[in-house]
Amino acid sequence: MLPEANRISIPASHLAAGSHLAREVATQPDDWARAAATAVAHRHLLPVSGERVAVLGCGTSLFMARAFAALRESAGQGLTDAWPAGDPRLRDLAGIGRGYDRYLVICRSGTTTEVLDAISVLPEEIPRTVISSSPATPVLELADPILIDEVDERSVVQTRFATTTLALLRWHLGEDLRPVIEQARAVLADHDPDALNVIRHAEQITFVGMDFAAALADEAALKLRESCRSWTESYLSTEYRHGPISIAGPGRAVWALGPQPPGLTDDVRATGAHVEQHDIDPMAELVRVHRLCLLRAADLGLDADHPRNLTRSVILS
Repeated sequence: MLPEANRISIPASHLAAGSHLAREVATQPDDWARAAATAVAHRHLLPVSGERVAVLGCGTSLFMARAFAALRESAGQGLTDAWPAGDPRLRDLAGIGRGYDRYLVICRSGTTTEVLDAISVLPEEIPRTVISSSPATPVLELADPILIDEVDERSVVQTRFATTTLALLRWHLGEDLRPVIEQARAVLADHDPDALNVIRHAEQITFVGMDFAAALADEAALKLRESCRSWTESYLSTEYRHGPISIAGPGRAVWALGPQPPGLTDDVRATGAHVEQHDIDPMAELVRVHRLCLLRAADLGLDADHPRNLTRSVILS
């Protein structure tokens, strides 16, 4: 658990006033609402039902790619693979029997070396689209661009760009995100100081999820590692009892995103660990994780906008 001296109660309003990350977290519901029009305006650049699609990204963008892939396949719209942009197999997709009708690239910075390299080796005859928030960057010249610069970020830690990209793609799949947007607004409006108190001081947090929430569980864990150096892990829910549950115990927590397999939360509670679970869409629940990032970073006196060892873009020599 966090040292007692570091447990400082800071109202969310104060955090929002002093952090790029807090301000960017707070715009997400409105960003998701605007993404509906963006999806319509760029529908000719996005996958159509029946196409075989590869989605590329790194880090947070890869997790959004995985979430979209799970949602698209669940909707019956066609095979969708999510690829790490740095995977060397992308250099010979034909040789490994992977053929696609469209490539979709997610890259906030527009300058990530592994993304640029990956696009350069894709078959030129196959349509490719990139979603980015950074104007005048190299990636926009290598694929048909969907530029959402209104959700660009000053914090190194990605929040609204990633979730707005996923919202855009969910609108494109035909989802009605209005209830999800209202859930996110409710999360941001909750100023109960005790709402996140237990999880705020947990020594260790594991995120679990099924279907597209499994990718968001990975993203949630990454956000806490980046913003406040927390000990976090993440798993497909059905994998959690196959070993990872061994670290559960008093002072630790399991945060469940979305519906869970029967009996899982009961098994976690039996270990003495805290279970955090809310009956809302996993994307809206991710906003609650973002709020926790701000609280824990403030408790520890950390600059959540500039995590150690990280920069906005990974540019390799």
